[in-house]
Amino acid sequence: MRERIRSATRRDADAVLRLRQRAILHGCAGHYPAADLALWSQGSASEAFLSALEQHFYLLEQDGALAGSGMVNLEDGRIDAIFTDPDWVGQGVASTMMVHLEALARAHGLAELTLDATLNAAPFYRRCGFVGEAQSQYHSPRGLILDCVPMRKLLT
Repeated sequence: MRERIRSATRRDADAVLRLRQRAILHGCAGHYPAADLALWSQGSASEAFLSALEQHFYLLEQDGALAGSGMVNLEDGRIDAIFTDPDWVGQGVASTMMVHLEALARAHGLAELTLDATLNAAPFYRRCGFVGEAQSQYHSPRGLILDCVPMRKLLT
């Protein structure tokens, strides 16, 4: 199997949105109402999304197929968009992406990473060394409010 992590480009937008939709509908089912998942997983490539894609997103490909995504803002240490295609769940895609994003953060001298974990993903992030237990609410750009777990990880 050939694995590759690369920076995303605007040309990847449609594939990333499909990956995001599949990952949300599969991974978050049972943790959030189906109507919320349907609304959350919809969307098109806004200019803000395309800009974030170019600046902060990385894609993990397995044998040329998009298996996962992740982003890190190297200015503030914010992690987001860790999505694994359902066909690749349990095969180390998200863990490999987290190692990559942490390495980038360390190379840029960041002392801490932060994220808002979905309820289903919080155990994964804890295994990656993030801490956080209290639930909060994430307010999506579309007005959706989802329960989440704010988490952080010290890199020093």
